[in-house]
Amino acid sequence: MSKRVVLISFLFISGCTVTEEAEFQLKDGPGKDLVSANCAMCHSIDYIQMNSVFLDRQGWEKSVDKMIKVMGAPIKAEDVAPIVAYLTKYYGK
Repeated sequence: MSKRVVLISFLFISGCTVTEEAEFQLKDGPGKDLVSANCAMCHSIDYIQMNSVFLDRQGWEKSVDKMIKVMGAPIKAEDVAPIVAYLTKYYGK
């Protein structure tokens, strides 16, 4: 595959990702800013919506814990509870 085809493919895929991301917005509520600041620094916020059908409070706690301990997310200890509370309330099953 030529470099030009790879570049065009990358730009096309990137454009689609940005467009799809723009369609999903986090629900307003306490903790939204923390979730936005901490979660979106590493991955799309679409990830939250995609997992909302599977995760209850315990699932969100494990997910946030994994992001910190395994993935190295720099989330402050005092921000964990408000983040989990927000995710559970607005995106918990």
